[in-house]
Amino acid sequence: MDMERWLSAWLQLLVLFPVAASCYLPAKNQMRYTPLKTAGICFALLFPCSLLGAWLHGTLQVGANTVFLSCLVLFFFLYRYTLKTDLPRALAIFVGVCAVQTFPLQFACAFDAWLHPMSGAGQLSQEAALLQLILACLMPVAAARPSLRYSAWAVDNLDIPKVWHSAVALSAVFLIFNVLALPDSYSTLYTGRMYTLFLVFESGALSVLILIYLLFYRGARLITEHSRLKERTQLLEMQVHQYRTLQDYMQQTKRMRHDFRHHLRLLSTLAGKGDLEGIQTHLAEYEIQLTESTPVNYCKNSSLNALFAYYREMAAQEGIRTDFHISLPEPLTVSELDLASLFGNLMENAIAGCRTLPEAERYFCLTAEVRHNNSLYVVSTNSFDGTVRKGRDGYRSTKHGGKGTGLASIAAIAEKYRGSADFSNSDRDFFADVAMKI
Repeated sequence: MDMERWLSAWLQLLVLFPVAASCYLPAKNQMRYTPLKTAGICFALLFPCSLLGAWLHGTLQVGANTVFLSCLVLFFFLYRYTLKTDLPRALAIFVGVCAVQTFPLQFACAFDAWLHPMSGAGQLSQEAALLQLILACLMPVAAARPSLRYSAWAVDNLDIPKVWHSAVALSAVFLIFNVLALPDSYSTLYTGRMYTLFLVFESGALSVLILIYLLFYRGARLITEHSRLKERTQLLEMQVHQYRTLQDYMQQTKRMRHDFRHHLRLLSTLAGKGDLEGIQTHLAEYEIQLTESTPVNYCKNSSLNALFAYYREMAAQEGIRTDFHISLPEPLTVSELDLASLFGNLMENAIAGCRTLPEAERYFCLTAEVRHNNSLYVVSTNSFDGTVRKGRDGYRSTKHGGKGTGLASIAAIAEKYRGSADFSNSDRDFFADVAMKI
């Protein structure tokens, strides 16, 4: 085995470590294990892979690109396993990092072409491989602050798979182009001003890619703000609906007060006749009329109260029996919009599940209470037809086959407040249990 060839291949494969570091920076809040344990797992896989890959390349003459690609695929499966986030986000981060890390290889090839003009990119010299490793290590160092602050925010808050698929496609374009742009022979770089143009073009391409990522972050901010604004608008619409309901109740109460003297005259007449059964019947009807027209206050927060009233009215229109027991802190100690999103998704999913059954079998129970350890516990139970789709990362949507966006949003809000969300089901019931520090 050629020791120089083996060492060069090993130095190139050690790039897997800065690749791994770059991948975990934006996913810092999505890791299944502690950073130290994750680093240990990665080292246990990547270090032997780098040695084995160098041996395969140096001894069996397996192509460097084939070995490196195989190691990257193995790392991606490990990366996916050690993250809690969904596949589109994990893939977008991974492909994005790989695209950025092709630029140290390009600059290393340019350096190698300067050192060894008659060689080729199929096998970097030790000096060029070392330069690639140094540049690759500088990448996560330079990107640490923006990754931890901006990219991590996008990963945590942007929950739209189509956007992440677009990010994968954009990064893949740069990744594929850079791989194809590697010169088979360095002599081609010495044709005219090709060497200078190659360096200028690669520097420009790296700048464009960084600009695209900045625009992606800005777009993620705008999309999230729009989503928040939409939620706020929906809440306001529900409040308007609740206000109109209260106005109708006040008008109805006014009419009932006006008609109350007629009821008294009737009761007096029935009492004069000794018609006790007639009095009881009339009082029972009057009590039903009062109960049906009286609005329910679920909590003191007007926005959330409107939310509960809106979905309970929707459930009543669908023939769903409901049982709500809501006890929230006053004043609220967590974001009103976060609670609205959490309860809104719970109630919307529950009503959708109930629709899969005949009206006689539909029911929905919701309980929310604060316990002694300053935690809000929310328990939701609803009937459904028992049809579910599950993946490795939890329940899948029965509408589009992807991950259930509503359940993912509930879990994200619970985690935001150092809590958890558990979902389960039986043949006829779906359960959601949420706990969060308030």
